[in-house]
Amino acid sequence: MIRVEGVSKRFRRNVVLDDVSLEVSDGATTVILGPSGIGKTVLLKTMAGLLAPDRGRVFHDGHRIHFGRFADNRELTGGLGYVFQGGALFDSLTVAENVALVLEETTRMSRAEVRSRTEEALRRVGMAEHAGLFPRALSGGMTRLVAIARALVADPRALFFDEPTTGLDPAIRERVTRMIRELSKQGRRLQVIVTHDLEAAHLLADQIYMLRAGKLVRADNVRKEDYEQAYS
Repeated sequence: MIRVEGVSKRFRRNVVLDDVSLEVSDGATTVILGPSGIGKTVLLKTMAGLLAPDRGRVFHDGHRIHFGRFADNRELTGGLGYVFQGGALFDSLTVAENVALVLEETTRMSRAEVRSRTEEALRRVGMAEHAGLFPRALSGGMTRLVAIARALVADPRALFFDEPTTGLDPAIRERVTRMIRELSKQGRRLQVIVTHDLEAAHLLADQIYMLRAGKLVRADNVRKEDYEQAYS
């Protein structure tokens, strides 16, 4: 379980998060809706322990995440997978090397085991045949699939997705959506997704929130016209 308590964040005069509290249970998929620039990614990174709030606390399985220069949260956040919107792949590494890097840096697996886990993760997202390519040779959709494979390779207990369906052609969009739905059914994995895509939110979420003016509002049954009006 991940719990956010009274989290606030501002950039200069811009208040992005204003006393936000949220609880995400194991086995549940939570979607946070809102247009670009509203602060969804800031909240996602804060929940994942990647960005320090100005105020408030974040707990993973009852243990508080500590932020700051000397904070060490590896035991708490080591079991997390994060899919960045742009993929965030290393240009100098092949597809397989990008995925394997997670295991090489965070585990003591043998080379053979790392290779096996990497191949399995790439097969899972349909990218095994592209293992030797460099990121510059990939389309946007292929990059997103590799990023998902990298997040999955360590069998994380929680997955964070930043706009996973944005900018994809319909076929890849459907493929990514189906994959996220399948992942939510496996074990007790927790998933948090931020998106501006209302259709994807309804397809994927167990619970939906809207982020508006720094506040979170529960919006499980929000309609398209209400969603559009909220940000007009």
